[in-house]
Amino acid sequence: MACALSACGADDGASPIKPGTTAKEYGDAPMLEVTVDEVHPWDEGAFTQGLETADDGRLLVGTGLYGESQIYYTDLEGEKSDEQSLSEDLFGEGVAIHGDTAWQLTWKEHTAIKRDARTLEEVDRADYETEGWGLCSQQDRLVMSDGTGTLTFRDPETFAKTGSVEVEGTDQLNELECTADGKVWANVWQTDTILEIDPEDGKVTHVVDTAGLFPAAQRDGADVLNGIAVVPGSSPSDRRFYLTGKLWDEMYEVRFKEPEG
Repeated sequence: MACALSACGADDGASPIKPGTTAKEYGDAPMLEVTVDEVHPWDEGAFTQGLETADDGRLLVGTGLYGESQIYYTDLEGEKSDEQSLSEDLFGEGVAIHGDTAWQLTWKEHTAIKRDARTLEEVDRADYETEGWGLCSQQDRLVMSDGTGTLTFRDPETFAKTGSVEVEGTDQLNELECTADGKVWANVWQTDTILEIDPEDGKVTHVVDTAGLFPAAQRDGADVLNGIAVVPGSSPSDRRFYLTGKLWDEMYEVRFKEPEG
């Protein structure tokens, strides 16, 4: 059944969540509304740090916290597979699939773990200088966030830095999703804001306020929004994504739409 968290029964089977008050203005970047199409169960014990859609439709999930960090695949019913746990001295962060490789960041340990994308078994490691937050894959590079306003580009084989861009008017860029049109969508930590970014010049091209998606009053100890992945089969113009957060018990299948009127 398709419904919004706050209401069901809209004429088209989905209900728009109007932009709230948590998202600030980013230059002249237009706002987008959020429409919820489906609600899926999510592991409320998962401190979600990374989310990506695999070619087979499963979701690659990276979780955090020392002693609890994992990487695994899950389907929309919550069935997990290929689970791998990190050692207790590593705090897992963003994840990305590039070809036959899956990369997993760590927070303060300056270590990226290279994995076999099929089994998620570790095959190598690489070092980096900053903290590790979000990660996504473009055609010929990885895009990484580190909690600042910088997006860093990295070689998908070696994880070597190949460039960077400063994103206008923001910092604390967190979990990332790269889309086929070359844009990067970023969760902004400690907010319910998602930004669409042009990584070529750092310009914010759209702003999404998801404050009505999972209201703070209903979170009961859950943490912030952190998890965005493209819905399989959707095009960049559809703007269809999966969204969830740290310790959330639901994942939302949504569309970002231009406001009506």
